[in-house]
Amino acid sequence: MLAHATVLLVAPPGAAISDVAELKRATIGVIGAEANQKLIKVLTDEYDLTRAGVTFKPLAPADARRALDAKEVRAILLVMPLTEKYLSLLRNVFSRTTRAGPVMIAIESAGAIAEKERAYESFDVPKGTLRGSPPVPADDLTTLQTSFYLVAQKKLGNDLIGDLTQSIMNARRDLLAELPALSQIATPDTDAGAYIPVHPGAAAVYEGTRESFLDQWGNAIFLAPMIAGGLASVLAAAWKFLRPVETPSREEALDTLYALGRRIRAAGRESELEEIEREIDQVLRTQRDQPVADDKAERAVTAVNVAAHRLENLIHDRRIHLASRQPGQAESQIEGRAES
Repeated sequence: MLAHATVLLVAPPGAAISDVAELKRATIGVIGAEANQKLIKVLTDEYDLTRAGVTFKPLAPADARRALDAKEVRAILLVMPLTEKYLSLLRNVFSRTTRAGPVMIAIESAGAIAEKERAYESFDVPKGTLRGSPPVPADDLTTLQTSFYLVAQKKLGNDLIGDLTQSIMNARRDLLAELPALSQIATPDTDAGAYIPVHPGAAAVYEGTRESFLDQWGNAIFLAPMIAGGLASVLAAAWKFLRPVETPSREEALDTLYALGRRIRAAGRESELEEIEREIDQVLRTQRDQPVADDKAERAVTAVNVAAHRLENLIHDRRIHLASRQPGQAESQIEGRAES
């Protein structure tokens, strides 16, 4: 909330008017008429000024004194903060040659208007606000008051508005020399039913509930590496099972065949030798599908075949050795090999 602005209805010295209800067939000059159309309508409806023959005439600040002196308007209506800068401008509108000061006209129905129009509230202008001797007004004067707000679009982020709000509240003292009206800057109504709701980012500043960077992102910073590690493990496992099966090179096939030699020599059962034979067959089957592009590849094929043949001889010898350890089976094993 940047400043309060008070509705002032002021007539020249000697005017016999104390309340808006007493205005009849008068022309009122309105300073800032375009911005105050809502106020004009509110007063017209509340006091039925159309039937009373009251009209409103837009008036530039520089023309206000001339219009009053020429009796083009009977009073002027304006909305301004009650600071010395603006009060001084208002005093200059009226002649100082007479002891009598200008007449401030009350809006006695301000309370009723505020009940219907939440943009306004009833306000009492303190005695002597416009002039001290004789005091103008002569006593506290009932009128309307509204406020100037700095507003933001709802879609703007909480952090952005929070930073802006904090910056304004911190800088307001430095701005007072240039902008005296900011002496009234204050926290707006933060209730849920406020006329203008407070942006959540600003409310966090006013209520002291604004979260720091670590408050907002601490959990994410802590959990992110754990989640990333878990995802990496899952992806690695998935890739292991989903990636296409690569055909081993002939060098890898030779390494596999050479490793089988140790298993053959250590085999203790016929079933182990049969399993090794199946593995040899699988290696030869996969190598058969690979192209032979040059002499180097042809030599590799020959090496694979030689290694496989050597393994077959080892398996044959191992079978004989295993059969020799079982009386009665060695001869049948040897005869079967001879026939084959």
